[in-house]
Amino acid sequence: MSVTRRSLLAAGAIAFSGTLGALFAGGSPAALAARAGRGYGPLLPDPRGLLDLPAGFGYRVLSRAGGPLRSGEGTVPANCDGMAAFDAGGGRVRLVRNHENRTTAALRVPAVPGLTYDPGALGGCTALEIDAAGTVTGERVALAGTAVNCAGGRTPWNTWLSCEETEDRAGTSGYAEDHGYVFEVDPADPHRSGAVPLTAMGRFAHEAVAVDPYRGVVYETEDAFVKPFGLFYRFLPARPLGGLGSLRAGGALEALRVPGIADLAAVDEPGAEFPVEWVPVPDPSAASTPIRLQDFGPGGTTHAQKLEGCYWGGDGVHFVSSFARTGEGASADHHGQVWFYDPRRARLRLDVLFGPAADIALPGDSPDNICLAPDGGLMVCEDGGGAQYVFGVTAGGEVYPVARNAQDIGQPGAPEWGEFAGVTFSPDGRTMYVNAYTPGTTFAVTGPWHR
Repeated sequence: MSVTRRSLLAAGAIAFSGTLGALFAGGSPAALAARAGRGYGPLLPDPRGLLDLPAGFGYRVLSRAGGPLRSGEGTVPANCDGMAAFDAGGGRVRLVRNHENRTTAALRVPAVPGLTYDPGALGGCTALEIDAAGTVTGERVALAGTAVNCAGGRTPWNTWLSCEETEDRAGTSGYAEDHGYVFEVDPADPHRSGAVPLTAMGRFAHEAVAVDPYRGVVYETEDAFVKPFGLFYRFLPARPLGGLGSLRAGGALEALRVPGIADLAAVDEPGAEFPVEWVPVPDPSAASTPIRLQDFGPGGTTHAQKLEGCYWGGDGVHFVSSFARTGEGASADHHGQVWFYDPRRARLRLDVLFGPAADIALPGDSPDNICLAPDGGLMVCEDGGGAQYVFGVTAGGEVYPVARNAQDIGQPGAPEWGEFAGVTFSPDGRTMYVNAYTPGTTFAVTGPWHR
């Protein structure tokens, strides 16, 4: 099944400096021109039945749910989700990985003293140490006792912000503490960061975050797929860019308002730009009312269904709406949007629109986690039905396949992988790390990424 026929509506001929150009701010025009319209070639069936890749690429399984943690703390947890790679020096990498465990998870994140927020919660993070040869030399718990740790984001001071995608309160689901927070994780020494909720950043169904490396502002997405849909937030820290623990000092939480637009799904023209306003959140703790239901005054806020991936690139922040369905209350249907917010100009722009919904000749259309590739391209994890993909997006607006799971490829006994998540690259740009959500597996993919 070819995905090279797929295009982004009204985006095919946009120049590098135009609408999609902001997505590729890290790549040179020459490198981007070489990539345009080609990708890395067709995907080849994997004899092992795990991961299909283009010719010249290979993978290594770094970790699999159910195996032993090298630290001796217990078993590798399930439901591998958001992830980031950090430079550990000498070619070594520290990989921090979320586990989106609910109360029904079969493989919890082991409760480790000093790293556990709520013993009744089964989610959290694990951290892998990888040497210069690509071999895993360590694997341990980095955060425990949190719930539904979905995505998150890295900080400019090289820590990981892990997000809880839930609003469950203490006394429900066996929890002893309120949930719906962001937690900071130090990949080098998790006991330095502990398990402290960053309450000022809001209590809601967090998905992902991105930190402005120049101003220290933290942008946050809320994953709500039933009305009222989620909001896009910014957090103004009291101690911007203050390093490990600085976000505990508090700050102000605000929500996005695009005047005249109540639902981002109504925008269907890539390149469309809008001025934005930021409205103070009345009660970030959501003590009695979820934030998205609170009274923001005249004009309200702008909502979007299924806000997910969030990533800083170039001079602004990219974020994803995975889908919108009129049957579920959205103002229009789409199979994914990628937005770009420029903080210097206070402008929001629709960069990418996936669709249309009637395009049934392709695998599912539901972008989730995103990241920027070493050459400046965009990598998108798919979260839909059937065989799942990691896609690349060219500056010309074409989508091409990078990796595919082994579901529905006709190999008897092949495992049925769930969605892809946590796509990220090593600091040197030579390795792509990505998770198969279930059964929880972390892959390291190498090949000619700079081709």
